[in-house]
Amino acid sequence: MLILKSLFWLGVAILFLSSVLPFSRTAHGAVRGIAFPREQLFVLTLAMIVVALFILDPQAKIFAVGLLTIAAAIHVAFIAKFTPIWRQQSVDASQSELSDKDTHVTLIASNVKQSNRDYQRLIDLIIEEKPDIATALEVDEPWVDALYEGLKDEYAHWVKVPKSNSYGVVLMSNLPLAQTQVRDLLVPDVPSIRTRVQTRSGQDWRLYIIHPEPPVPNHDTQGRDGEIGMTGIEAGKDDLPVVVTGDLNDVAWSGPTRRFQRLSGLLDPRIGRGFYNTFHAGIPFLRWPLDHLFHSAEFRLIRMDRLRNIGSDHFPILFSLALTRTKKANSTPEPSDADERKEVREMVEEEKQKDREAIGTDWEDG
Repeated sequence: MLILKSLFWLGVAILFLSSVLPFSRTAHGAVRGIAFPREQLFVLTLAMIVVALFILDPQAKIFAVGLLTIAAAIHVAFIAKFTPIWRQQSVDASQSELSDKDTHVTLIASNVKQSNRDYQRLIDLIIEEKPDIATALEVDEPWVDALYEGLKDEYAHWVKVPKSNSYGVVLMSNLPLAQTQVRDLLVPDVPSIRTRVQTRSGQDWRLYIIHPEPPVPNHDTQGRDGEIGMTGIEAGKDDLPVVVTGDLNDVAWSGPTRRFQRLSGLLDPRIGRGFYNTFHAGIPFLRWPLDHLFHSAEFRLIRMDRLRNIGSDHFPILFSLALTRTKKANSTPEPSDADERKEVREMVEEEKQKDREAIGTDWEDG
């Protein structure tokens, strides 16, 4: 019984620390990564409260349940926004907006996992869903060649950036593109795409596709956090309606992603609707939302769906939007301030001084 109680208190300490450590401003993978499994940690915390009721004496029980209740409440405070109990940010398209199909944009965002060679599953999915725009991350030359061969008759406009380091990206579009830029925003060989898109109704909007580095326990996250923050600042200054999409390697409720929203002013369609967990496709009890789309308030939401497994560790996700000429939101992110923008710029300048390879460039070898 003593061993059981010792293990229990160790579990309480871990669960409590895991709830509060992500509040730290420390940009390190060992801290940032703890914020990912808040859903799972919430469930574990509830389970530990039940255990406490059976194995502890009354005084210890009060202390343990108190700590665990605080931990559970912290997790709920973050994840409740991504359930139907919360007020939505994105506005649903009205009947007239649904009818005006020339303003519609459907986009599929996918991380294919470079070592996954089941190209046809993604090709078949794209042909079936017929999105106006499809993006694929972690594409190398074989992936780009396979997608082009399978979809060249489906898409008129292509931006191909194959990489063998798991940071490749390809953009396929049936809507006209202009002013397209492929940029390593912060870390060498970690490309992003910025382009101008035109709807069938003739309206222009801006598309950003990013895939910053993942957080790892033995490395800081300044490259990831800086790239997300830079994109937020740039998107917030854009003179066009904006969509930012990609695998941010960050969960929807984390500090860096919420800061991105404050910097950009963009809306998260997940808020008030659901988690739409896209990773890990192969482990049902370890899933969280890593693949995102954020949009300016001129867009209305038509549809959002997590799509079927394509053999990757990520599920693809589909967003369908209507672009209007008026801004409207059910709720908006809190505004950013000068200190927050200064913090991001300092982080970016510090990261630019480093001479290093991108994190995880050898993960897909072999």
